Amino acid sequence: MHGAATPAGAGASRSAAGPDAPPSSAQIEAAAMSASQTGSPEARQQLQRWARQGLPVAERELGTLYRKQPERLGAARQLLEHAARAGDVEAAFQLGELLRAGGPAQAGQPARAWPWYRQAAEGRHAKAALTLGQMAANGEGVRKDAAVSVQWLAVASELGNAHAMFLLSNAYRYGVGVERDERKGLKWLEEAAEHEYPPALQDLALAVQNDDAQRAGHLLKEASEHRRNNWNKY
Repeated sequence: MHGAATPAGAGASRSAAGPDAPPSSAQIEAAAMSASQTGSPEARQQLQRWARQGLPVAERELGTLYRKQPERLGAARQLLEHAARAGDVEAAFQLGELLRAGGPAQAGQPARAWPWYRQAAEGRHAKAALTLGQMAANGEGVRKDAAVSVQWLAVASELGNAHAMFLLSNAYRYGVGVERDERKGLKWLEEAAEHEYPPALQDLALAVQNDDAQRAGHLLKEASEHRRNNWNKY
């Protein structure tokens, strides 16, 4: 099945590299997608074999797969931690998510999640940086600190996360955790709107309605069109 379904380019790459060459990240992720979306036992077994070889991407993908199975949360945590310690940024983020959420037999542990989110954020993981900003703002797992929140929201914003841009805009507009700066607030609101983030489109419409009613109407229409499609992306 795998031989018949493998793209010619992938097969040629393996042949050129030799039969004992480790799989590429793309091959591992393709097997993980097959195991997750189709329930392919062959793909799952291959993923397990690669994880036993200590390949961080395979450990991360198998750990992420196990996160969906309450009885395997312990195994998921071990796999993700091993991959994260090997430097896998996405594994660090997924481990943070697992620890923060907890499971049926264990409450969430945001304080333990924080350093893993931080590792991921320092590896330029935008959503990890956003999460740190939210946790610091709410005092979740760490001392409540609006200034620290702004620092991480700025990191996430620079990495292109629209939700973070919107929150950073509010911080500047209302002077929360940072000196009030309407110009910077509007800049980040515009950036978030450019990324089609519905709350930013709505707030920007309100901000410009007195000076440009036509643009405000367009922004509100755009927010309505994008809300269902974009809301879960951030």
